[in-house]
Amino acid sequence: MNENQKTVTMNGNPLNLVGDSVTLDSPIPDATLLDNELQPVNLTDYRGRIVILSSVPSLDTPVCDMQTRRFNTEAARLGEEVSILTISMDLPFAQKRWCGAAGVDRVITLSDHRTAQFGLRFGLLIEELRLLARAVMVVDREGVLRYRQLVGEITSEPDYATALEATKLLLNS
Repeated sequence: MNENQKTVTMNGNPLNLVGDSVTLDSPIPDATLLDNELQPVNLTDYRGRIVILSSVPSLDTPVCDMQTRRFNTEAARLGEEVSILTISMDLPFAQKRWCGAAGVDRVITLSDHRTAQFGLRFGLLIEELRLLARAVMVVDREGVLRYRQLVGEITSEPDYATALEATKLLLNS
């Protein structure tokens, strides 16, 4: 496992990310996560679909809330060929409660709380907090990473337009 130098900040304070970073145009590693019913879900379950992986520290924070709601709205516009997964360290019970309260019904929330497998395999685990860094990745139908955006300041929103443009390019190819 590689430890990166302090590559993200929270309110300007540097934080270490641990794990192996996935490079563009490479197959993504598989990771087992838990859905809202405590059932295991593998990233490979989504092969054959375009996938937006939206990594957030916690749904119970304002920016993560905004990010997930925004992708929920975009999901309707992107259609059935695209799956949007929001992944956090939140417990599945908390994710289910949040989705119900927020009316989020198109984004699939998945929890990495048990093993941090996703965070470690994608280089997104914040060492000091045991939370995931804010990132957006777009994966093609064959499971290859085609777009990656690591948000440098985790209290900032991602660049939605660029991520959505990368997704639409895959839809049209």
